[in-house]
Amino acid sequence: MRLVRVAAAALNQTPLDWDANAGNIRQAIAEARSAGATLLCLPELCITGYGCEDAFYSRGVIRMAERVLAELLLDTQGMAVSIGLPVLHAGALFNASALVVDGALVGLIAKQHLAGDGLHYEPRWFKPWPDNAIASIRLAGFEAPIGDLLFDIDGVRVGFEICEDAWVASRPGLDHAKLSADILLNPSASHFAFGKSVTRRRLVEEASRSLAVTYVYSNLVGNEAGRVIYDGQTIIATCGETVACGPRLGFAPVSVTAATTDVDATRMRRSQSASYEPEVVIDSQRVVPVAFALPAARPTSEEARIADWEKSPQLKEEEFTRAVTLGLYDYAHKSRSRGFVVSLSGGADSAAVACLVKMTAQRAVDELGMTAACEAFGQSQQSDVHELTAAVLTTVYQATRNSSPTTRDAAGDVAAAIGATHIELDIDDVCQSYTLKTEEALGRELTWETDDIALQNIQARSRAPSVWMLANVKNALLLATSNRSEAAVGYATMDGDTCGGLSPIAGIDKAFLRQWLRWLETDGPRGIGPIPELSAVNRQQPTAELRPQDAGQTDEDDLMPYDLLDAIEDHAIGEKRSPAETLAAVSAKFSQYEPERLAAWVRRFFELWSRNQWKRERYAPSLHVDDKNLDPKTWCRFPILSGGFRRELSELRGIDLQNGSGS
Repeated sequence: MRLVRVAAAALNQTPLDWDANAGNIRQAIAEARSAGATLLCLPELCITGYGCEDAFYSRGVIRMAERVLAELLLDTQGMAVSIGLPVLHAGALFNASALVVDGALVGLIAKQHLAGDGLHYEPRWFKPWPDNAIASIRLAGFEAPIGDLLFDIDGVRVGFEICEDAWVASRPGLDHAKLSADILLNPSASHFAFGKSVTRRRLVEEASRSLAVTYVYSNLVGNEAGRVIYDGQTIIATCGETVACGPRLGFAPVSVTAATTDVDATRMRRSQSASYEPEVVIDSQRVVPVAFALPAARPTSEEARIADWEKSPQLKEEEFTRAVTLGLYDYAHKSRSRGFVVSLSGGADSAAVACLVKMTAQRAVDELGMTAACEAFGQSQQSDVHELTAAVLTTVYQATRNSSPTTRDAAGDVAAAIGATHIELDIDDVCQSYTLKTEEALGRELTWETDDIALQNIQARSRAPSVWMLANVKNALLLATSNRSEAAVGYATMDGDTCGGLSPIAGIDKAFLRQWLRWLETDGPRGIGPIPELSAVNRQQPTAELRPQDAGQTDEDDLMPYDLLDAIEDHAIGEKRSPAETLAAVSAKFSQYEPERLAAWVRRFFELWSRNQWKRERYAPSLHVDDKNLDPKTWCRFPILSGGFRRELSELRGIDLQNGSGS
């Protein structure tokens, strides 16, 4: 047996936070060394942070990344460590991983396939490295090879695939396997999305089987740059099986997963494969000899342990809770905010946001300890989670004459249950003051018959100044409460319920949000439990409560059933289907509605979608949880001014619902 101890790390990095990023890298190296590992894979671009955006164009950023790499060299004594950073070569910028062995830079691998879809825009900053190309670069005081390389460390061949490299058909690992690679490292920055962890794990396991290697996969964790959340999934697989995996969506800034691999076992597995075609004659430049003796590892019996919450039948609810609370925690402490302010209306959206903040505080204490949690939020030492929640979360119910006792009581019940500092304000005089001033300016009375939208919106907008002021006074982060379904059709008041510095639920649809709240009322996340007081919210029909009470206003009366709205959005925006194709698709699922009514709702969706892009452009940053997102800054681009599908919508009458074509 030839046993080698390998490790993968998940790091919570921050763009351009050089000292904190280097500190996490040093901690990971130290933890891997303590675990007996001699080969450590760190995430992609871990020195600079992955989400530097156009700061990658700065020569100063590139120089500082090289400087930090040089500072880290001594920390790698007795180990081989891959460290990600951007490098400038031949007039182009490359996303590279530096392999540092025992304090020396022995080579760099540049990413060959750039992520340029969805929320990724790597081709804006980087160039793909040409297949099989090899060059030389001077970096951090060393002259080293750069390119499509394999490293021979004491007879063990180590290759690389950098994140997207592993997700394409022409992956570098295919060539590495022909060159008898024993271990493949994958430094990644793979964002969180519902269900993606299963796909990612399957990808790693299959690579280890088909390429007959030990595959070591690292990742980022946390809300690195403001919108995108990374789940920190680390995986070590060999011969088609995961032998070790790290925790997902945790609050710890560093997490190291280690395993012992038998190089001889993977070599024999490869030799038994009838399909294996070795590269007998090898370009000597492609395999870099490294003068370092890998110490023999002792046999171990690792077991890939999956957390109990990941085995839950309500996995999406569990993932949503953990992803958003992690996003909120990171956003607060990285922005140096001392907590959160939420305008708590007594409805589903604001209740969900407030509960997520409470669970953020709970998880911070459970995973990091009270002292670290208080420090992260800039708070003095608290005695328990209830006190910490009261310190970091302020909720505000703001009533007008159109507000009901039902929503007031629901807001109070939820705030008390989660331990928030709750404030009630009557802002009717503020609304009436704006209304009277406008009537005086116009020289006429404003009525519900002629000025419905204006009279609704002024109430929502009148709630903004007081909550902004509270957030300013408390040095807290004001959270917007609009959801994704509302964003799709613009069912939100700009500078009203959209006001805030962060919009934590703008990436999730209303139908799922209501489902999640019912689950939170009765079950709740593993290790946290339910919030029964949400029953006061869940038994209500969603309503903006901006018209007089006798109008009986509900969201679905104003729009359409939320489950239908979300289905239309999925087909129209997620799948990019035409109005006719969308109508045909939803007609099959929602046969309980008359065809004419469905056509009217589809028409309404496309009209509202087209005219409200300007609103989506102005939303506060949203947390990315779903790979069919509406955020125009990370996922879904659409023109602010357009023809609004007028011709397509005019042809909806008389379509063939079987194939979406006109008759």
